[in-house]
Amino acid sequence: MDYRQTLFTPRGFLVSGGVVLLLLGIVGFLNIFTSQTFYLTATENIAHVGLGVVALTAVFVHRLNDALSAHYRSIVILVGAIALFFGVYGFLLPSGSPPGRLNTFGLANLEMGDNLLHLVVAAWAFLAAFRKPQPLRS
Repeated sequence: MDYRQTLFTPRGFLVSGGVVLLLLGIVGFLNIFTSQTFYLTATENIAHVGLGVVALTAVFVHRLNDALSAHYRSIVILVGAIALFFGVYGFLLPSGSPPGRLNTFGLANLEMGDNLLHLVVAAWAFLAAFRKPQPLRS
């Protein structure tokens, strides 16, 4: 199957994004991301794991999937709006914060890497939500 048929659909975004968030959160607990440009706090790791589990649960748990599948597009638009907010908000924060300093509502820190990643996620979410499905070619 064409990767665009999986990555750039609401369901594909939830599956791929859920896996990425889950892995990012787990790896974050190993304290691998501790640089000035990308630092993950325990709160961010918990949020990433939680959001990843929620996204994957929404797609793969049978009865929940049945209830939510009609709303995947709306969920992805909401995720895109939240990612866009944090991507833009992160650029409004004072620069030069030391790694690990909680500069976002006292819960997390946003550095350049976070800001750029949130903007990429927002673009991906909006593309997945608003892209018209392409006909499959044989």
